[in-house]
Amino acid sequence: MLDYTQDRDLAKIRLIACDMDRTLLADDKSQPEGMPERIAALAAAGVVFCPASGRPGPTLQMMFPEHADDMAFLGDNGAAITYHGELVYKSLIAPALYHELTRATLEEGSGVPVLCAFDRAYVPAFGRAHHEALSVYYKKIIYVDALEDVDVEANKYTIYLPGNNSHEAYGATFAPAFSDRLCVACAGVEWIDFMNPGVNKGEGVRHLCELLGIDLADAAAVGDTMNDTEMLDAAGHSFIVANATPGMEEHADYQIPSNNERGVATLIDAILAAKRG
Repeated sequence: MLDYTQDRDLAKIRLIACDMDRTLLADDKSQPEGMPERIAALAAAGVVFCPASGRPGPTLQMMFPEHADDMAFLGDNGAAITYHGELVYKSLIAPALYHELTRATLEEGSGVPVLCAFDRAYVPAFGRAHHEALSVYYKKIIYVDALEDVDVEANKYTIYLPGNNSHEAYGATFAPAFSDRLCVACAGVEWIDFMNPGVNKGEGVRHLCELLGIDLADAAAVGDTMNDTEMLDAAGHSFIVANATPGMEEHADYQIPSNNERGVATLIDAILAAKRG
């Protein structure tokens, strides 16, 4: 696979859509040192930095406090887009459908249902046992007796699988039952995400580029796993980290160093150097 240094058009990049877990973030969930300064330097060079994640937008914004109001955020795998502090796009799942998902999750038995409602998440009371894991991604969690009784605007439904069996549950239960009505994607070994059809990080990047007047050919995407495939396929510049899931090289042109080696920071530095000529 080609090394990122072989992309001769880094200077043309105007948008970087970057996955978070196992891509920007190291295994210990930390960001590279100097990211606020790099984001500011990108903005000064005419490049928008956009975290693209299954996390909700407000959680993403909290992770970038220095630039929360002057960045773009692609949250909930593209089901919500925030730009300069304003929610500019959202895609809502019908309550009847997320109630059906809840029933299927409880029947399958190995996961915790999580209903994502932009700035909060609704979780059945038994999910409290996994609060530490859930709170990494959802800063405001409302535990309820019966998720089937909740009727709110929600843009994503997800299942947390503490047994790390997302691929097995996806293939045996959830893809066969729901993939004809929803976009269903594994987000690592412990999560399965559900969004409306056509909602994914790739479509999110398309929406954002259209809003900002940026050609997709001048957009870069950086990712590591299956829920990043659509944005890697959509962007003119596609990069995966060295620690990416096997098979992801089919969706990217270039490889950068691993998340623990701070590959995203290395790529940003290379883009800024190319911009300086």
